Amino acid sequence: MIWQLIRRFILVFIAKPYAMLIIGLDVRGRANLPTRGPAIIAANHNSHIDTLLLLSLFPSKTLKQVRPVAAADHFLKTRLSSWFSRNVIGIIPVNRQGAKEGEDVLAGCKAALANNEILVIFPEGSRGEAEEMGAFKSGIARLAEAFPQAPIVPAYIQGAGRVLPRGSKIIVPFNCSAILGAPFTWCGKKDAFMERLRATIETLRADAPPLRWL
Repeated sequence: MIWQLIRRFILVFIAKPYAMLIIGLDVRGRANLPTRGPAIIAANHNSHIDTLLLLSLFPSKTLKQVRPVAAADHFLKTRLSSWFSRNVIGIIPVNRQGAKEGEDVLAGCKAALANNEILVIFPEGSRGEAEEMGAFKSGIARLAEAFPQAPIVPAYIQGAGRVLPRGSKIIVPFNCSAILGAPFTWCGKKDAFMERLRATIETLRADAPPLRWL
């Protein structure tokens, strides 16, 4: 309970004002944001600040349900980063190196969905170049198939790659946008599902508003 309160305080009173006031996050499609789980938000990934921006969209009462999926090899590297990532960000760590024999790398994600939580997933699996999207990995399709009733909310984050570029540790307060698309559910076929997901996020990207540079 104490960690939930600390997490909510940091996200609501520090991260959210920073995203909205300092970075200047513009939001479109906020009505598509899920209010309860199981649900999955699937977004492009250009920066580590993507997670903070998406978390900042949720009201305080919903934050305890929101669980970003993140790379174990990066976020659990040190004791401090592991503590912060698990207890403040609330990540579900996933092993990007592949499953060991008999291991399901998505077990934590499935458990969260079974517990009616909201996952934040970056289907690219790692950060790409600013304003570019890499190939999508099919793990999200496996989750959608396992929980076919869970809505998938596509999202496009614009500008995060210039706020905190890959390899940089300095946040530059440029404006960003988050565009949320209409939710959809598992269609029964992996290839069709992945094609729809990417096409939808590409459409959100094309409809994104011009960024403000100051």
